[in-house]
Formats: sequence, C-alpha cells, structure tokens
Amino acid sequence: MEPQLRCIGCGAAIQVEDPKKAGYAPKSVLEKEAEEIVCQRCFRLKHYNEVQDVPLDDSDFVNMLHRIGESKALVVYIVDIFDFNGSWIPGLPRFAADNPILLVGNKADLLPRSVNYLKLVQWMRRMAEELGLRPVDVCLVSAAKGIGMGKVMEAMERFRKGGDVYVVGCTNVGKSTFINWVIEEATGKGNVITTSYFPGTTLDMIEIPLEGGSSLYDTPGIINHHQMAHFVDARDLKIITPKREIHPRVYQLNEGQTLFFGGLARLDYVKGGRRSFVCYMANELTIHRTKREKADSLYASQLGQLLSPPNKRYAADFPPLVPRTLSVKERKTDIVFSGLGWVTCNDPGAQLVVYAPKGVDVLIRQSLI
Repeated sequence: MEPQLRCIGCGAAIQVEDPKKAGYAPKSVLEKEAEEIVCQRCFRLKHYNEVQDVPLDDSDFVNMLHRIGESKALVVYIVDIFDFNGSWIPGLPRFAADNPILLVGNKADLLPRSVNYLKLVQWMRRMAEELGLRPVDVCLVSAAKGIGMGKVMEAMERFRKGGDVYVVGCTNVGKSTFINWVIEEATGKGNVITTSYFPGTTLDMIEIPLEGGSSLYDTPGIINHHQMAHFVDARDLKIITPKREIHPRVYQLNEGQTLFFGGLARLDYVKGGRRSFVCYMANELTIHRTKREKADSLYASQLGQLLSPPNKRYAADFPPLVPRTLSVKERKTDIVFSGLGWVTCNDPGAQLVVYAPKGVDVLIRQSLI
C-alpha cells in the first residue's frame, strides 16, 4: 500500500476529486512525479497571497474548537453582518472556555449608507448576548475595502496580550479576505508569503507568525447547513450574495398579497390592514408580488422561469417550500431568511405565513436598521 501523499504546506492529504475540499491538487500536478506536492490552496497562498476557505465537517469542527479551548489565545470571531444569524456558530463560547472573544461584523459596506455604525455595533453586542456570547469588544468592518480594519488590528493587539490568535467563522463570511488584509498589513508587501511559513496541522489550519513568537491561526470555514447557500448552485449563489450596497425595496401590501423572493422563499401577508414591508436582499434578486390566492399555481408553473433562482437547470429538483406562521408583535421587526436577507415590518399586528426550503432558518428579531 502506497503512503498517503500530503501537502508540504498545510499537511492535508492530497486528493484530486473535490476542489472545494482540503488537499485538492489537479491531476497534472501528481503526474509530474515531484517529491514534494503542494495543494492548490497552498499554491495560491504562495503565488497570489490568497487564503481560501476549506470547509470542515462536524467532527473536525468539534476537534478544532477543543484545541482552541485548550490554548490560551484570543478568538477573533467573524460574522457576516448581512447574515448575522445565519453565520452564527452555536456553542462557540462554551468551546472557547475562558479565552476572550473579539466579535467582528464583516461586510459593513453592503448595508445602506443611512445605517448608524455606532448603533449597529450596539445591536451586534445585544444580539450576541442574547445568543449567549459576551465579547470583550465588538468591531464593524469591511475587509474588502479596509473599513474599520485599523481598529480591529489595535483590538487584536490589545486583547491577545502577546499570545496567539485564532480567527474563526462560517464559510462565506469574508474570513479569507480578512486574513489576507491582515497578512498584507503585517508584511507591508504583497506576494511575499511562502508556504514554508505555514506549518500545517491535521485540522488544516494555517499559522501566520506574529511578533514575540506567537502566531495567528486561520481556521477552515465552518459550514452552517441552514443557510440558503447550500440549496443553490454556484451561478445562483452569485445572484443572492450581495456585492455592493443594498438598496431597500419597499412594498405596500394589502391583506391577501404575497411576495416571492425569486423562487427561493415567500412571504404571505394574511392580516393587519394595508402596510409597508421593506426588503433588504441582494439587488440582483428579483422580488415578485402577486395575490395570495394565485401564489401556489404561479409557483408551480413559473419556478425556474419568472421565479428564479433556482434556475431551470435544477428547479425541478429544488426542495419544496415549507410554510411557517408568524405574528409581528413589536415595532421595527425583521423577518430573516437565513442566507437570503430580511424583510422589515415597522408596526406590530401583522399576521404572516412565510415559506423557505426545509432546513433553512426563518426567524424574527429586533430590526437591524
């Protein structure tokens, strides 16, 4: 039996089947019969200074969290401010043990410019505490544009107290962009990183040296299976993932009207008089309004066409939308579709039925904006 080939950069077992998983290398690399094999992730790190997410399965996730808890380190926890609840990692405070956690909300540039950043940071802290986390500090950034990154670097230096740093987060929260920004800021140059700086582990973490002999560890992206991203293909993921500032879309609805968000989710307004609903979703996502009595037949005939995404290539296999009854009991309430966006209802008293694929979280929270 031949020994398992491993990447010299990160230690991951080499495989040629799945480019999204750890240790992937094109077959052409193996055919060269080189003594030392470098996976595609480490190749891109070395030559393009890019860190790519590699998702963990559940057992790897637990092992990684145990390692963090057994260390004395600062945990930098990155969430997607556009998908705060969907990018939340349940149980992280328990696994982090006594280590301080710095909460960082990324992708602030996607929110409307009217948003008050100070109030948003206060909202993040309040939501985090409701979910069982008491962070040592809360920062709001756009890693892609460098907004707020200076403050995060200062906070990291202050709270790590000369020790190690672990950066954790779900896939698609912009963790790699954040790490790449930190690398470039720390080195002062681009494209100076080589894989030899990053000894790997069985968890495929990447170790980035810091001053004083400590390290910053980039951990693989954690999959949250209840996000909409896991129900669409790559082309549609580009449609539902915001790339620039979101423009709120306001709909005045009468009782008995329905909003379709592509064909991925649906909101039925059942009772409560005429009122407005403000939709915060990617600008490219089509929102279609119709009468509730026609909604079922429209969905059956137009899924993958008028109601897209999902696109027609897999619309027939798209899981059915599951209804859930909700009541808006407080002012300024968000109805959140995990990984898709949210709809704000400003006044109490609305009776709703919301639909999403089974497994996708739909929840009510205090308004983000």
